[in-house]
Amino acid sequence: MLKEKKSFNLRTFLMNYALYAIMVLMIIVIAVISGGKFLSIRVLRDILTQSASRIVVAMGCMFVIVSGSADLSGGRTVGLAAVISGSLAQQATYYLKFWPSLPELPAFVPVVVSIAVGLAVGCFNGFVVSKLKVPAFLATLGTQMIVYGANCLYFNKAPNNSQPLGGYLDSFGEIGTGSIFGVPYLIIIAFVVMLAVWVLQTKTCLGKEIFAVGGNPEAARVSGINVFKIQMITYAIAGACYGLAGSLEAARTGSASSTYGLSYELDAIASCIVGGCSAGGGVGTVPGVFFGVIIFNVINYGLTFIGLSSYWQFVVKGVIIIGAIAVDVRKYNKH
Repeated sequence: MLKEKKSFNLRTFLMNYALYAIMVLMIIVIAVISGGKFLSIRVLRDILTQSASRIVVAMGCMFVIVSGSADLSGGRTVGLAAVISGSLAQQATYYLKFWPSLPELPAFVPVVVSIAVGLAVGCFNGFVVSKLKVPAFLATLGTQMIVYGANCLYFNKAPNNSQPLGGYLDSFGEIGTGSIFGVPYLIIIAFVVMLAVWVLQTKTCLGKEIFAVGGNPEAARVSGINVFKIQMITYAIAGACYGLAGSLEAARTGSASSTYGLSYELDAIASCIVGGCSAGGGVGTVPGVFFGVIIFNVINYGLTFIGLSSYWQFVVKGVIIIGAIAVDVRKYNKH
């Protein structure tokens, strides 16, 4: 029996690939305006390096969105993790050492502590959403305020008194600025996180359960899936990713303050939606989210590269977000 040949559907094609086509078009336009200078290995490396921490944030955010929830606390958790890791990574001789009596610690300690802090925030979110039944949007908005307030109080502690952190150990700074065979450690870490997330999502029972809960929580509960456990795990994973991203940002910039991570959660949510995640849950891929992050960073870097006002970045990003949501609604809404 001959198989029926599927005809080309322009509407479906545009829904699936229009945003990627727009990104390619933008790259071409920016490359032409810059005289081809934008298309270079150095620029690609810079974009990926600047995107590294945002990729990690978006990977964590994707877990929450795929499970059918939302998380507005990501950016402030990144900021808290950056300040905590920075306060633990200073040299003993630094004139404004955050903890004067604290000896110099191995570089991995601030990173591990920042991940633990993010994990704790994520577990708190998961408990409030899944056990107290507070709507995810409002629960994580409240957590965002709590985390930011706690960060400001910690950052304002004497003798620091809200001064930007600095004086990091070379071993800690190397995480953010070092490379191996020309490939920055930040890019390597980001791709390791992506690989781990891909394996967890596609090769484990947990990943299948997360998609099931996001697609239909009631059906998942009836089929024996522990929805409370899944929500706790997804928020915990997201929080750990935020914590890691905070330490990476501190190491990359050589500083930290309570303003770090501002709006990272909104960029992460936008990257997930642009990358193919459904706002209703149950749909999302690692490659899609990766390209979502890259799209926005190409916009940021590219417009700056050709000397265009940074204010245009917000206009272009806003148009892309609205377009992505419109496509999402039409693609997954069956009514």
